[in-house]
Amino acid sequence: MDLGEVLDNLDEGVQIIDRDGRIIYINQVLIDMEGLDREEVLGKHLLEVYPSLKENESTLLQVLKTGQPVLNIQQSFINYKGRKITTVNSSYPLLSTGGAVEVSQDITRIKNLSERILELEARLYHKGRGRTVEGAEFTLDDIIGVSREINDVKEKAVKIAKTSSSVLVYGETGTGKEMFIQAIHNLSPRKNGPFIAQNCAALPSNLLESILFGTVKGSFTGADDRPGLFEVADGGTLLLDEINAMPLELQVKLLRVLQDGAVRRVGSVKLTRTDVRIMASMNENPESVLKEGRMRRDLFYRLNTVTLYIPPLRERREDILYIARFYIDKLNRSWGTNVKGLAPEVEDFFLTYSWPGNVRELMHVIEGSMNLMNGDYITISDLPPYFKVNEDSGLASLDERLASEEKRIIREALDTAGGNISRAARLLKIPRQTLQNKIKKYSMK
Repeated sequence: MDLGEVLDNLDEGVQIIDRDGRIIYINQVLIDMEGLDREEVLGKHLLEVYPSLKENESTLLQVLKTGQPVLNIQQSFINYKGRKITTVNSSYPLLSTGGAVEVSQDITRIKNLSERILELEARLYHKGRGRTVEGAEFTLDDIIGVSREINDVKEKAVKIAKTSSSVLVYGETGTGKEMFIQAIHNLSPRKNGPFIAQNCAALPSNLLESILFGTVKGSFTGADDRPGLFEVADGGTLLLDEINAMPLELQVKLLRVLQDGAVRRVGSVKLTRTDVRIMASMNENPESVLKEGRMRRDLFYRLNTVTLYIPPLRERREDILYIARFYIDKLNRSWGTNVKGLAPEVEDFFLTYSWPGNVRELMHVIEGSMNLMNGDYITISDLPPYFKVNEDSGLASLDERLASEEKRIIREALDTAGGNISRAARLLKIPRQTLQNKIKKYSMK
């Protein structure tokens, strides 16, 4: 495979110009991305192909002029065929030839979608118009469970709702973190203000910055005057989901906004005061995120005024059958069916299964089974194929069930002991070496 084939198989567009600014190479990704004709483009000056750009706006021409790379620049431009495209570009000098190469990631669709959502949210929550739709639909009544663990979290949520302190909510995927955050908003004095959620892992850094903070016309090529989510959420709550995935350079800017209580749009010198309650969530233990350097400690401490941990379903097994029956009854009412419940062997299996997808997985399993079942009760044969159960009885073996329970107890002791093995061994009343052997046996971290 030659170099051209390698470049054609990348996910990003690649463009190379010579020392005079003429295009000498484009890969297939860029051709498809921009609807270009290779024969029409090759040999032409860059500004002929992109007539909407000026010389000082082109990252490639900047690199030719300065000899220095230009990294992660968001641009919106129109090519010679009239197609408007938004990309994040990184351009590098080619010292051996005097030319330059650019790598482009097309974010046109995601930018357009994000801007449409922003415009919709701005209209819905425009000052003086009042709240026209429910930004947060869930309340604590929607969070189902009877265990002490889940009721403790709900009691904490009621207390948290009374203030405007920043909150960090963490727990595994599918535990209901956003449901709790929405419930806190709906219990708070801000319940009539906007509730807006933004996933920090879904967008490139440049685009996420403009979505959060807003832009002014001319701040980058193709930029318009737009409010960011901090302005749109004024008087309400802004959820920053998967905050641990936010790029570190953007975390610095977020920290500044939180400290100042004011936001500066990208490209502006003007500060705008905002009254926004920040709630953040992550699906990992914060200690691991901090230890690995994926989150700034100063931002963590700023967000971590109040911490809410949502325990996984395996740590509150008392809720498993309760949630299953609740959801069966809900679907019966919605679908007009009359499923009576779970067969005894399914109940036994549900109680020993680890539920890595937590409540979300349990709900999907119930719904999928009710689509396929024939009898009055959900049986083993109705469950998804990925469940590995004993082929003879439909039950997990006794050894498997005992091992699952032992792992749960050890994990609970380690969590209580803050990961300290000696303290956990004392809580379990077993020798430290015995606990270490069991941790190794079950490949527990």
